[in-house]
Amino acid sequence: MSYERLENCPVCNKTEFRNFLVVTDNTVSKESFVIVECENCTFKFTNPRPDSASIGNYYESADYVSHSNTTNGIINKAYHVVRSITTKQKVELINRYSLAKGSILDYGCGTGKFLAACKKDGWEIRGVEPNAKAKAIASSETGEIIATDLQDIQGEKFEVITLWHVLEHIHTLNETIEELISLLQEDGTLIIAVPNADSHDAQQYKENWAAYDVPRHLYHFTQATMKRFLKKHKMKLEEALPMKFDAYYVSLLSEKQKDGKGNMLTSVLNGYKSNSYAAKHGNDYSSLIFVAKRK
Repeated sequence: MSYERLENCPVCNKTEFRNFLVVTDNTVSKESFVIVECENCTFKFTNPRPDSASIGNYYESADYVSHSNTTNGIINKAYHVVRSITTKQKVELINRYSLAKGSILDYGCGTGKFLAACKKDGWEIRGVEPNAKAKAIASSETGEIIATDLQDIQGEKFEVITLWHVLEHIHTLNETIEELISLLQEDGTLIIAVPNADSHDAQQYKENWAAYDVPRHLYHFTQATMKRFLKKHKMKLEEALPMKFDAYYVSLLSEKQKDGKGNMLTSVLNGYKSNSYAAKHGNDYSSLIFVAKRK
């Protein structure tokens, strides 16, 4: 296993960090990883981290539902029920920003559920997924060829590009977002969903907050750092939208991480508290969808 240490903040490029949290990988390795916070812009990121050649080992779990479509256990069953609802909401969102229903690229498309829904709704779809197992499922789900990386789709342009809980996984963060922006049509829309490290559930669960998901999550965004990141790449934030179901799902996972068992009632209560807090405190939901366009 090989590790790498970032010497510069991926958002502001400064070099002074402070330790923020030590978090255990409860999904695969049981290793502990440090999350640092930039002293200049407050961006949080896992540092040091497995390098790109080694990170795949940390996804080798039957419980990693976004790559396997597993329905084992109550948590994964809940995930699938919620996904059917949120997939419909995602399609409604992209239709609101692009009435023409042209071409859409889903980067990190997982098992292809969202793309399949887009295709059914009349969109011309393209997907990128580096995980071989998830890619095969996505191809079957959509009836389309799924690319392994962006090199396979050079020269194309898209009305909409989406990253649903993907940006936090990308080693080459700035290079990849620049490449994706270059594939947008001039008036195209970039949609990014990430966990929010300023949410109430993040503050409550601290090192047990499941959405830190180290080391698979390399970066831990907030509204402020996402806005700064988009500005760096000459993108204007149009709106930030809540993913309200995530507070319940993440609380359920977080409760399980605390004691290895979890508590459904406590999870539901804490998810409700998190959403209620966010509604009164600047939209700081457990996860947020950021919609951006070129300046």
